[in-house]
Amino acid sequence: MSLAPAGPAIEVRDLVRTYRIKGTAQNRHPAPVVALDGVSLDVPPGEFFGLLGPNGAGKTTLIKVLVTLLLPTSGSARVAGLDVVSQAQLVRERIAMVSGGEHSGYGLLTVREQLWMFSQFYGLPTGPALARIDDLLRVVGLYDERHRRVSALSTGMRQKMNLVRGLLPDPDILFLDEPTVGLDVAAARDIRAYIRDWIRARPGRTVLLTTHYMHEAEELCDRVAIIHQGRIIASEAPGELKRRAAGGSYFVLRTEAMNGAGWLADVPGVLRVDATPRDSGTELRLQLTDDGAIAEVVRALAGRSGRILSMQKLEPSLEDVFVQLVGQRLEEADQGGGGS
Repeated sequence: MSLAPAGPAIEVRDLVRTYRIKGTAQNRHPAPVVALDGVSLDVPPGEFFGLLGPNGAGKTTLIKVLVTLLLPTSGSARVAGLDVVSQAQLVRERIAMVSGGEHSGYGLLTVREQLWMFSQFYGLPTGPALARIDDLLRVVGLYDERHRRVSALSTGMRQKMNLVRGLLPDPDILFLDEPTVGLDVAAARDIRAYIRDWIRARPGRTVLLTTHYMHEAEELCDRVAIIHQGRIIASEAPGELKRRAAGGSYFVLRTEAMNGAGWLADVPGVLRVDATPRDSGTELRLQLTDDGAIAEVVRALAGRSGRILSMQKLEPSLEDVFVQLVGQRLEEADQGGGGS
């Protein structure tokens, strides 16, 4: 497949998607749920673009609109210069999508048989398709499992197979929806490594990744948009986001076990305190107005006989950016989220 759009690889303007919900005896006409609330973004060809947000923020809804699985309620979206509504079939010929945790295909088939079946859906000739399947299976470490039934694969193996399936047609635009969700550390690392190599192998390939893993977005993406409650609230390179949005200084202190640390928020210069039990002690993550405020924290802890075991200054992370913009940590937002 070959594609070189003159404009953005992905172009979204004022996109809205709402869902009707079933009425009840008490509420016969409930208000629709707004999953996307006026989203606009551009992704140029060759960019690895990340969409970061908690469960229920609208990430999966947006990606489903872009791959023509959902119709927008209003607004517009173009992929490879093509309208996702009026030119849906042409869009599908130029993209591929891989979702985390999907169970596509038939468990009775072997890995190689299932991938060959999908290659026929893509219209690939059998000989070149089988050769490409074997090459990709070697790359992701599944070649020795090629004759194994899909039903016998582990979650990590199945996700690697799904990635191979998405890469079979060699798409110019690849959509990855939480591709490493539920995987162990080693399997997730393998998948991220191959995705990086794949996009670098040919300039112009474009990837849109949705994730709620901060480290994944920071490691892979050229640019990251943070989506919250259906709206894009920031969009920059990870380094720029951290510099512009996560003001203040960050420290991690390890202390003896503490019975509550909320009082530290009243210390001059302390903007936020997060306390986590660690082994037999407490880990304090502090956001301060500046480096000098740490002296006040140390004095306050000493006044309460809080022995400091270690102290480290940190550079702000995307997690800190998220807290600054949303007012809570990503895992806290996840707990309040529904579908995405």
